[in-house]
Parts: sequence; C-alpha cells; structure tokens
Amino acid sequence: MLTPTEADIVRNDPAARSFTVSRRAFADQDILELERERIFDTCWLYLAHESELKKPGDFLTRSVGGRTILLTRDAKGVLHALLNTCPHRGARVCRERSGNAKSFQCFYHGWVFGSDGHLRNLPGEEGYPEGFAQRPTSRLKPVPRFESYRGFLFICFDQNAVSLPDYLGNAKEYIDLVADQSEVAMAVVGGTQEYSIRANWKLLAENSFDGYHASTNHATYLDYLRSTTGGLVPVKLEGIARDLGNGHGVAEYSGPWGRPIAQWIPAWGEEGKQRLDAIYQKLVARFGTERADRIAFTNRNLHIFPNLVINDIMAITVRTFYPTAPDFMSINAWAFAPVDEAPAERQARLFNFLEFLGPGGFATPDDIEALEQCQAGFANRSEVAWNDISKGMGKAVPSYDDEAQMRGYWTEWNRRMFGGQA
Repeated sequence: MLTPTEADIVRNDPAARSFTVSRRAFADQDILELERERIFDTCWLYLAHESELKKPGDFLTRSVGGRTILLTRDAKGVLHALLNTCPHRGARVCRERSGNAKSFQCFYHGWVFGSDGHLRNLPGEEGYPEGFAQRPTSRLKPVPRFESYRGFLFICFDQNAVSLPDYLGNAKEYIDLVADQSEVAMAVVGGTQEYSIRANWKLLAENSFDGYHASTNHATYLDYLRSTTGGLVPVKLEGIARDLGNGHGVAEYSGPWGRPIAQWIPAWGEEGKQRLDAIYQKLVARFGTERADRIAFTNRNLHIFPNLVINDIMAITVRTFYPTAPDFMSINAWAFAPVDEAPAERQARLFNFLEFLGPGGFATPDDIEALEQCQAGFANRSEVAWNDISKGMGKAVPSYDDEAQMRGYWTEWNRRMFGGQA
C-alpha cells in the first residue's frame, strides 16, 4: 500500500510551466484502494435527481461508492437515502431497480420495513425483547449524510464532511444555469443508460471537460454538422476553461449545434425559429439579456469532483462512473430536460442526445476507444512514466481547450489522497 511519503504522483513546476501526473495513478491497485478510502468514502457523491421519485411510495436502488443504496419517498413525500442491507443478517432488503411500495420485506427472514426505514413487522416477534423493533439498530440505517441542491440528490459516507453547498462551491453557478432552464422544474427523461469502459475511471473524469480532443477525436461529428447545416453555420468551438476549486471544473464555450433551450439551427425550420425565439424572450424576462444569452447560447461541460458530469451541450446528460478495477469502470447516464418543454423541442433534444451523447452516438464510442487506447498504452508506464497536463499554464484566461480545469482536478485528488499540494 502506498504511503504519503512514497507518493510522487502529481508534479507541478509553474516556473517551467510543467504539470505532470504519474501513469501509476491509472494502473496501480494500491492507488485504487486508497481512492476508495480517501475519496469515495469522504466526498459527496451523486445519487439521483428528485424527479425520479415523483410520488409517495416511489423508490429506486443504486450502487454508489461501493454501497447499495435504497432511495425512497415516504407517505409524507419525504425522501430517504437508506443503506440497502437488512440489520438482521445483511441481505439486500430491496432487490428491484425501481417501483412503488409502501414497505419492503427482506426475503430471507421476512422482516418488513417502512419506506422511512423503520422496522414495521418481524416474524416471531415474541422471541425478541420488548421494544426490540424500536431500537435504532433494528431499522434500515440511513446514509450518514444526505442533502440536495436544485433537485440533485447527493450522499456522503463521512459524517463530518462539509455541507453540500460548501462542497459544490463555485460549481453551483453552473448547476444553476442548467436548473434555471425551466420555470417549472427539470427532470430525468426515460431510464438509465448503462455501459462500461476498460479504462481507469479518472480518464473519463479528464475527458468529460477536455475541449482539446474535440477537433480530432470527434472530427466525424464536426464533418457531419457541416453537411447538415449546408455550410450556413460555422463549425467551430470558442470559449474558456475554469478551475472551480474543490476539484470541480468546467469548459464553457459556443458550439455550432442547435440547443432546444433557445439556439436555433436552419434544420429546425421557421416554425422552430419562432418557438425558440419565444423561449428566449421568456429567459430574457426572467433573467435579463446577459444571463439569458449564457443559458441559451453557451455550452457547459461541468465536472463535479470526483465523478459527476453534467454536460449541457446540444442536449443535457448527467453521468456518473465508478471503478471496479484500476482498468475498468461502470458508467450510468441519464437524459435531462425541462418538464414543461414542448413536444417538438423534446423530440429535437432526445434526437441530439442519442445522436451525440448516447452510448451509440457520435461521441461516446469515440471517447471509449480513446480511453481504452490510453489504458493499453499505460502498459509502458515503467519506460514512459508521466502524463503531461500543462496546456495553457500561465494564461490569465485559459481557453476551453486548455487544461487548467484538469490541473485543478488533480490538485484536489493529490490533496485528498496524500495531503499534499501539487
């Protein structure tokens, strides 16, 4: 196992404008074990969006940070994040992905729990001491910390962690730009997309807000846009990157694609233009021109440390990913949209989502191939030991295709892992 004195993973030399990361970080089992202890056991982790549990009795189960979690909405509408393990002998109490139920019965010995986690009934109760069902140890154990921001539900296994708003810090600004796209509410659309990548989980964290790879790795998509716009829309990306602190980062930029929130493209016709102009005028009335322009016409690739991605681009995707081995990760992704969106805009949004962001779209297969090729290249880490993440060092305002946001990510990773500053 690594110790802080043995760790030499992140190197920062501002004078030389050099920032490098050891390839051991992507390939060593001992580093993964430390990550489970020092990152996934202590950071706020995304669980779900409140829109996924619409009515009392709704529930879902998810694996988060190596634990199985039961999220419920009780009869009073209160949300509960519970550890999905029976306090009796440890079996998972709920084995369904989602549904609606007033109670949950452990199939092993028949203990019954309410949607608030309290023990409601147990066979052979006469064999237990009086008051046994009311003991705190007889109920489903709540996750130590459970908080919400703008409908996004997070959990943390560290009872002493800072509050969720403090943890999100400057990233709240960008979550707000997504959440404010509806006067009513934002919601997850459809179900969960699940897939895996044979690569280290941190490669996807980097890739999620890396603008540098767009023109080469996604060249096919950009060529496709040229053909579909007939040359009427310039196919280029322009913008900035920001290190948001606490390991969070964002690339914010303009793009050539249509955005159903208000950015029209010729393929959507004159009727589409009128509808999107009306959406834009509502944004101006709510927020003023400057903020309306930012919501409507700029794209955001936001990464919340350690493993939440919100890509607000031609559509919106929410994505989490967890390691199962140093060279393997599992990914969950959800489409996200305004609940009050008109059918035409919803259709365009979902087409955009599947066309680019979905597992079979233009982007995801390209990214999977790139990350798996990186992982294969790490077999040479003894001879070629370092990744270079120096692009844009020294710039007052980093470009969207610089790497300032990645350096912020690795600085926080290094601090949490080894107590050091890169």
